[in-house]
Order: sequence, then C-alpha cells, then structure tokens
Amino acid sequence: MQQVVFTTLREYGLTPNIDGTDADLKDLHEFYVRRGGVFRIVTDAHGNIVGCGGLLPMENDDVELRKMYLTPAVRGKGLGRRLLEDLLAMARSRGHRRVVLDTASVLKEAIALYRSRGFQPYDNPDRVQRCDQSMFLKLTA
Repeated sequence: MQQVVFTTLREYGLTPNIDGTDADLKDLHEFYVRRGGVFRIVTDAHGNIVGCGGLLPMENDDVELRKMYLTPAVRGKGLGRRLLEDLLAMARSRGHRRVVLDTASVLKEAIALYRSRGFQPYDNPDRVQRCDQSMFLKLTA
C-alpha cells in the first residue's frame, strides 16, 4: 500500500509522511478494522496492487474517506468511481450519516470525482497539513 500511496503523492508533488499523516499505512488492520473501519485494496488481473481506499469512523456518525489512490495505469477507466461507490455503499450500510475527506488541490481528478458524486467543500481547521481542501457528502436526507 505504501508504494501505491507514496508514488501517487510524489507524482503530484506531495510529500509522504509515514510517521505522521501516513502512519495508518504501517498497520491497516490496527488502524482501520480495529476501529470499526474498512480498507479496500484493489488488484489487477495479475494480483498486483493498483489502488486502495479506506473508511475510518469518526464522531457524530461521520466517517472519513482516507487514502483513496490509484496507480496511473488504471486511472480513467472507471475504477476510481467503482471504488468510491463501494466505499459509499459500505458507509451507508453501516449507518454513517456523512462522509468527510481532506484532499489537495493538485489532485484535480480526485476532486472532480468527488464533486461528481455530490461532495461539497467545507471549512475544516483540523485538516492534515498537505491538504488544502476538505469536502463532505451527506448520506441521509
């Protein structure tokens, strides 16, 4: 996972931080599953990891979308949309009311995908350092 995430971050001029923002990648089971979340790993037909994305429960029935990245070879083929739909369906089935995320403005394709699904910007003073945008999606009316 680290390779997929870190390669993508560097591709967009962002700096990985395994002891800070990216510490969750050290132990996915401990960080996500033990906290009631999930982490999806996407593989190609040969079993190579080509993408990932996670959900981490937060306060007030919110869930954070984290570490959703795809390798360049599989981008633009609808895989990101399918992964996002899977994660949103999972968040709904677990009773979450809102999905939140932090992102960086250089990740234009990701932001376009989020907006196409109805994510809206909001002011989040607690967002991670390398991110300059926060977004949310209400899952319930």
